[in-house]
Amino acid sequence: MTAAEQRSGFDLGKLLAERGSERYDLHARHLNHQLPRMLHTIGFDKVYERAEGAYFWDAEDQDYLDMLAGFGVMGLGRHHPVVRRALHDVLDAQLADLTRFDCQPLPGLLAEKLLGHAPHLDRVFFGNSGTEAVETALKFARYATGRPRVLYCEHAFHGLTTGSLSVNGEDSFRKGFAPLLPDTPIPLGDLAALERELRRGDVAGFVVEPIQGKGVHETPPGYLPAAQELLRRHKALLIADEVQTGLGRTGDFFAYQHEAGVEPDLVCVAKALSGGYVPVGATLGKDWIFKRVYSSMDRVLVHSASFGANAQAMAAGLAVLAVMEDEKVVENARITGDLLRTRLAALVDRYELLHEVRGRGLMIGIEFGRPTSLGLRSRWAMLQAARKGLFAQMVVVPLLQRHRILAQVSGDHLEVIKLIPPLIIGEREVDRFVDAFTAVMDDAHGGGGLMWDFGRTLVKQAMAQR
Repeated sequence: MTAAEQRSGFDLGKLLAERGSERYDLHARHLNHQLPRMLHTIGFDKVYERAEGAYFWDAEDQDYLDMLAGFGVMGLGRHHPVVRRALHDVLDAQLADLTRFDCQPLPGLLAEKLLGHAPHLDRVFFGNSGTEAVETALKFARYATGRPRVLYCEHAFHGLTTGSLSVNGEDSFRKGFAPLLPDTPIPLGDLAALERELRRGDVAGFVVEPIQGKGVHETPPGYLPAAQELLRRHKALLIADEVQTGLGRTGDFFAYQHEAGVEPDLVCVAKALSGGYVPVGATLGKDWIFKRVYSSMDRVLVHSASFGANAQAMAAGLAVLAVMEDEKVVENARITGDLLRTRLAALVDRYELLHEVRGRGLMIGIEFGRPTSLGLRSRWAMLQAARKGLFAQMVVVPLLQRHRILAQVSGDHLEVIKLIPPLIIGEREVDRFVDAFTAVMDDAHGGGGLMWDFGRTLVKQAMAQR
């Protein structure tokens, strides 16, 4: 221990030991008070003591399978030893970081590695999050083309800062935050709508998720290549939002690579690039776009981020990409995702409440729908009358409470569960999830039981909030 450490008196372990049990009260008093309220209501108010890989453990040393991965941040699972070592190494190196007036090696090395996975692109801007990566793309597209408007898809999610919110296709996020930028939504997969907007001549670009996070909806086959051709014809840019779908999530390094010939002008990444430790976002783009934005020495800081390209984030990103290559993470996501999706899809004919299983790689949507039998139909109608999305929540809760599996409903008012587990899971985790999901669906179709009792509780709460 250094002399400075001895003088400080700060002891993180002691602080957590003394006050860790106050976690929910602290959030209720000082942070978003609705979060602990929501967690208490649905029984998600667990106390997790430690985590590793695809698992959490509570104080009783019970394990919980993570099928959420921190909304996709934990692509390599939690506390991967290679990423941990890289962060220890970069801290111990005591680099002259963030001087702002030098060129450190780590950002260039990480940019080089990222661009190796997108050889048609040339340069990278590093920020601190997915929404910053999207903000960068919006600014660069507008400046490079000299046009004001960006197109986006209905139900898209590209972030929650003001610029990103302007291309967010969900009204519930936008409500009350106007005025936003003059951007325009179009239906996902509708080439005619895209062309109609492009003909107006004021479109800078089109930002699109190759697979939408909300609802797990893929772009239709052939849509991205055709959209790219239309955009090029009208001198507008294709912006691929790979914040959640990128870095192997869908079984390709980038999801747009699923279809040959798709070469976006700008690509946004974040989440898994962090290794789950240090926030990082990146916007990859073509040389001419960057050179137009940074057109002279006077404009050298026209777009920057105070913590962008910091050494810890760059070291984490380099370690993540090394692990992905060494451990064949993209291939595992494809193989394991195919196995999980196939086994879940085989249950569709078995359960009338189960409507569809879709997705790619380890980004899977499980959609529920109106049953055919009279008894189930009346229960389904009760839930739908109170609030759409309650049945999916009814499935997620027993997955956690009875089977110790953490999953999420894919969006507000959606009867869809989204699975985005760590990309390192294998057959063991597939077996555990499918067995648990089958047990929950058996209960749901059994005509009564704890699930429907919980459903009635949700209905009362939904009605009370109206």
